[in-house]
Amino acid sequence: MKDFKIYITMASLLLIGYVVAQYNKPKPVNWQSTLYYKDKIPFGTYLLYDRLKDIYPEAELSRTNKSAYNVFHGDSLQQGNYIIIAKSITLNKFDFEAMVKYIKAGNSVFMSAFEWRGFITDTLKVETRAEYASKNVSINFTNPQLRAPNNYVFKRDIANQYFSELDTAKATVIGKNYADHGTFLSYKFGKGTLYLCATPDIFTNYSLLTPQGADYVAKALSYLPKAQNVYWDQYQNGDIPEDISPLRVFFSNPALQWAYYLSLGSMLIFIFYEMKRRQRVIPVIEPLPNSTLEFVTVVGQVYYEKRNNANIAHKKVIYLLEHIREQYRLKTSKLDQEFVNTLAQKTGIDEGFSSSLISAVNFVSTHQQITDMELIQLNKLIEKFYSQTGYNGK
Repeated sequence: MKDFKIYITMASLLLIGYVVAQYNKPKPVNWQSTLYYKDKIPFGTYLLYDRLKDIYPEAELSRTNKSAYNVFHGDSLQQGNYIIIAKSITLNKFDFEAMVKYIKAGNSVFMSAFEWRGFITDTLKVETRAEYASKNVSINFTNPQLRAPNNYVFKRDIANQYFSELDTAKATVIGKNYADHGTFLSYKFGKGTLYLCATPDIFTNYSLLTPQGADYVAKALSYLPKAQNVYWDQYQNGDIPEDISPLRVFFSNPALQWAYYLSLGSMLIFIFYEMKRRQRVIPVIEPLPNSTLEFVTVVGQVYYEKRNNANIAHKKVIYLLEHIREQYRLKTSKLDQEFVNTLAQKTGIDEGFSSSLISAVNFVSTHQQITDMELIQLNKLIEKFYSQTGYNGK
């Protein structure tokens, strides 16, 4: 019993020391782009949302977390400005038509995102890409009254996005980058206007804390007229109800979270220690045979007997393209020479190897029959890509 008290005392002292050290430890900077209105991290939009009252002092600020159709189709939405800043914006036909009806009535909608999906891309014919340059990309307005004497230059590639495709018959380019690519567009619908911006990170805390970022954001939002109501959309940004569990206090603080885990672990050790002292002799039970290797062998034989090389190759291509989209934020809908060059720049692989890899992917995508040698060659290229980019593969 005396030994047990010593153990508990030592464990408690270690636990207290660890909690104190973790609590006083500086938190690492979270550079993830969330664009969430509550986030005070560099790429959250807390500052912008908080300062909207200064930009529109006479307006009533409201948040919405419903789909565009449910928001614009109802009678609860008053005349005003509607703002959406999200990583991806998806609007179907009903969403878009309800939004356009709202705009035609004399209202303004401002949207900024990295990626556009759904009916809006087909109707407005917009598509975005990232500008990869040796130096930071600069942007400016086309309106002489808003245009800065020197282009706005932003660090950390937050101004790299631009509209690679747009319908010039419908869109008016009101902002460009140094390469003359459109970054800010406006569309006239009836009495109102729709604004699309390809650089959402410029509206984050990181940008607004710089003089250039604050000036650019103020001028960009100056296109929206004075209004009695300003709506901030959180539906496109994945707004979810806040966790109301009592444990949220522990899990919201890393130090308390680890203290919780260590306390739980200490309790389990104590229970195990007591059980070991008091438990009766338990007869030895032979473990069940491990049939995993046998199962893998059988599955491998089935694939070998079916010889469906095309199915295997297509699955490997799907996994590869999914990895490229998630890891490097590249669109894989068009695997052309521009994509080959961009992939090489993004990953650091040789352009010749990048070209060979994408050629093999395009070959597999257009053929229903794949030979053993073609499958082996594709697998070698994919494994080499994973190896050179420091990824284990899928």
